[in-house]
Amino acid sequence: MKLITARQIADLKISPALCVDWVRESFSLKHAAQLPPKISLHPQGTDFFNTMPCLLPGRFGVKEVSRIQGAVPALSSIELLYDSVSGDLLAIMDADWITTMRTGAVAALATQTFRRKGELAYGFIGLGNSARATLLCLLESEPDRFFQVHLLRYKDQAESFVERFSSYPNVSFRILDDAPSLVAASDVVISCVTSADGLFCEDDRAFREGCTVLPVHTRGFQNCDLFFDKVFGDDTGHLHGFKFFDRFRQYGEICDVLSGKIPGRENDRERILSYNIGIGLHDLVFADKIYAMLKDDAPEWSFEKDTRKFWI
Repeated sequence: MKLITARQIADLKISPALCVDWVRESFSLKHAAQLPPKISLHPQGTDFFNTMPCLLPGRFGVKEVSRIQGAVPALSSIELLYDSVSGDLLAIMDADWITTMRTGAVAALATQTFRRKGELAYGFIGLGNSARATLLCLLESEPDRFFQVHLLRYKDQAESFVERFSSYPNVSFRILDDAPSLVAASDVVISCVTSADGLFCEDDRAFREGCTVLPVHTRGFQNCDLFFDKVFGDDTGHLHGFKFFDRFRQYGEICDVLSGKIPGRENDRERILSYNIGIGLHDLVFADKIYAMLKDDAPEWSFEKDTRKFWI
């Protein structure tokens, strides 16, 4: 069994553009996967522990991810990767990079899939690691496209966000002071806030015709459920418990849009909502790719197991 650390993964220097490719590949495997909805337990307040299993031919993975208020970082995760034929545990790996980059790559791919044509303004609410990963994936997978980005001011995070991307020639920034103004000014709204009380924009008229909204952590845009033309999701099993699921005007899975089974955006007037809930399928594919890269170099770790049939 291999132990794979965050530093080892970082040293691979996996490009954001490759992450988008891995996510696209993940979606192509979805109908071959056994993917039960994540189990979410809440010890106090908004804190949570999520267990996220997924089975693919030859591989099984389970990720444990937690968000604990006051912890640094607030989100923390570990992935267990198994050979599903032998049952052997192949690796225990730090999954913080996997969680962040697959989240950003899914949001980037959904943006590219559902946005309308033309020059667009992109609004970001919540400017932590997930938002940074999303913009990295957009900028590096589309280096010839220019991005006009609006940021919602929060403490000094907007200024720090701008500084992080100061070396990229294909992006410009504008900082706005309130969410309704950002929504009204943006053609694509990407929210990476992990906790929200109420709606970010209560005025339905503020959402532009043809806009695309991606609530990465599903918070703050429930009003859009009721009047947007189409809603797409990573996995129906994870979304069917949403309060307004039965009232979506039209619903489909992202994997079926990518495969051409169902249409995505059909015109530049449709308002589209994409719920990228985060599924263990992406974690498993990322973990397997990283394991293949590191299995010859990562340290071995083992514990003695009693292999006798009767041991009591």
